Amino acid sequence: MIRQFGTGDFLYLVTAMQWTVMLSAIAFVGGGLLGLVLTVLRVSPWRPAQWLVTGYVQLFQGTPLLMQLFVFYFGFGIFGFDVPAIVAASTALVLYAAAFLADIWRGCIQAIPAGQWEAARALGLRFVLSVWLVILPQAVRIAVPPTVGFLVQVVKNTSLASIVGYVELTRAGQVINNATFQPFTVFLVVAGLYFALCFPLSLLSRRLERRLRTGGAPMRAVP
Repeated sequence: MIRQFGTGDFLYLVTAMQWTVMLSAIAFVGGGLLGLVLTVLRVSPWRPAQWLVTGYVQLFQGTPLLMQLFVFYFGFGIFGFDVPAIVAASTALVLYAAAFLADIWRGCIQAIPAGQWEAARALGLRFVLSVWLVILPQAVRIAVPPTVGFLVQVVKNTSLASIVGYVELTRAGQVINNATFQPFTVFLVVAGLYFALCFPLSLLSRRLERRLRTGGAPMRAVP
């Protein structure tokens, strides 16, 4: 039975936003932690670690996120594993986010003048301490704006989780559209809710970029 889009449908979409936010948080936090480890390994002096991380980044950046979702949701079923949609979506998004964040942060670290690394070595600091005490504090001010900007992409990419049955905002919109047959109204509201999530993050990214003056401001030397 076809019905009109109503208040209950809107509240259902708002509730589904919570699952979108939760999935985005899992992807960003998990991807951030893994991405930090990958970044340190990629800028380390150990060649095998550099090659492995580079291969990982190229693999996940060079394949569509949708295919990665299919692999984790349907691929493991071949081996008899029944993977829940939330697990498949979270795993794929964490690995995807880690690959991109590792690349973003590697660029931010490499933007630090070579003299800072030399200064750390002159102080007798080993690689890990050099990164932790000298390089990362300077790289953070460069990395914050593009990192927040990437979070917008993570929020939007959670919509692909609807393909494997995870009920987030897009999937909820599909369910309501199947009951109302009002795609213009339903998906206009869905788009508006995505905008409500993403636009503040875009503003925050631009504000941080202006505040931190990352657009070519000279770096200070470490005392």
